[in-house]
Amino acid sequence: MDFITRCCRREWPEKALRALCLGWMVLFGVPAQADTATDILQYQVERVDDEVLLSAQIAFELPSAVEEALLKGIPMFFVTEAEVLRERWYWSDKKLSVVERHIRLAYQPLMRRWRINVTAGPGRDTSLGLALTQNYESLADALAAVKRVSRWKIADVPDLDGSPKYRVNFSFSLDLSQLPRPFQIGALGQSDWDIAATASSVVSLAPFK
Repeated sequence: MDFITRCCRREWPEKALRALCLGWMVLFGVPAQADTATDILQYQVERVDDEVLLSAQIAFELPSAVEEALLKGIPMFFVTEAEVLRERWYWSDKKLSVVERHIRLAYQPLMRRWRINVTAGPGRDTSLGLALTQNYESLADALAAVKRVSRWKIADVPDLDGSPKYRVNFSFSLDLSQLPRPFQIGALGQSDWDIAATASSVVSLAPFK
């Protein structure tokens, strides 16, 4: 892996780098393609006091290529994003709120544990106030946490514009841009690495009476 990193820093031509990645995939037995499906289940947006909360359950099977990379010490990054928009018939929808949650999943071989880091920005960015670290004994338990979104605050009602209804767009995906450069190139066009789903709904945020 150090050799590959040094090669990338020398800015190899793209064809040579692709060939290197293909050789790496063959050497470590990474399959070329596999069918994956990602669904968003139990999707709900609700108002609780002056907060807009989103809950969802994401369903997917971790592809073998991704699992093998994790076991070799390569962390994976999952991103959830939510947008609150006001629909406008005469123009494009007005974007009122956009929030993200970045989940870093990594294996710790010495401790034989799985660790999840949750931040509001890419990498270890904690500047937006959200930071959470949890350890799990098994990959299944760690993935269960990755797949679950529970009462996530996506907006404050006073910050919206008082419209009776809003559109909320939600997305979940494996973020390839945060992988090491050779993995990014090797994953291009490979369905093994295609973990993504979206959901959208029109909701009323009027307070309950």
